[in-house]
Amino acid sequence: METVASPGRTLALLREKGLVPRKSRGQNFLVDSNIVRKIAAVAELNPYDIVVEIGPGLGALTQELAYRGGLVIAVEIDRDLLEVLRENLRDKGNVRLVAGDALKVNFDELVAGFLENAGGRLPTYKLVANLPYYITTPILMHLLTGKFRINLLVLMVQAEVGGRMLAAPGSKEYGALSIAVQYYTEAAAILKVPRTVFYPRPEVDSVVVKMRPRTTPPVQVDNEDFFFRVVRAAFNQRRKTLLNSLGGLGWERDLVLKAMTDAGIDPRRRGETLSIEEFARLSNALQRRVERR
Repeated sequence: METVASPGRTLALLREKGLVPRKSRGQNFLVDSNIVRKIAAVAELNPYDIVVEIGPGLGALTQELAYRGGLVIAVEIDRDLLEVLRENLRDKGNVRLVAGDALKVNFDELVAGFLENAGGRLPTYKLVANLPYYITTPILMHLLTGKFRINLLVLMVQAEVGGRMLAAPGSKEYGALSIAVQYYTEAAAILKVPRTVFYPRPEVDSVVVKMRPRTTPPVQVDNEDFFFRVVRAAFNQRRKTLLNSLGGLGWERDLVLKAMTDAGIDPRRRGETLSIEEFARLSNALQRRVERR
């Protein structure tokens, strides 16, 4: 089967099916087979691996994943593209196509549904995705907080989003997303992907981020939900001091001040200067103060 990852083949397919890439869904298709191979290589697939792909598009990366891996389960929300995928991948007996919204998918249940021995313990699996900008953060948080049995994520995102995912304290990109990625995974940028390898060509470059879910978070927090509530509040108004930002959660100013003292954190600091360790100390101190009042 001819690879989809070329400008000529992609344009021919779109014309043949009367399809126009939907900007509202961030549809930019990979048209460089070399980049496709590099992305697939990041997933470290072997013939026994199960891999879930989100947003297969026309199937350029799906073809390569099927060549390298075992079972490939591709989730696509666009039913017009699903018809194209069925034709493009008809010679790939190890690919299963699923119509669905990745934001609403329980990936463990999805994988189990394609395994004959689903009654036993579900094996771990890998997830690969080219995430459109408009929905990157919601899908990423769904993947991070879903407690799925994913042992490796390979995500292609816009370069700006990748910068926020991997940002360090004190940088302008650092925020709640950076903390979440660090809390749930060990992550690194692996590959820069220029805008020129897509059709239609997006306005910005992309980056491939490799993420290994942690078995244990890097910090101990008394309550995970409370921790992220504090983190979000700290970044909600970046120009405010922590004392003022956390006051917006409805706690008395004096209580917040005492908790910051307990945690050894200067109340004049801003959220973007705190490390994940400092956020953990602050969250735990705040929760204890709130519970005692």
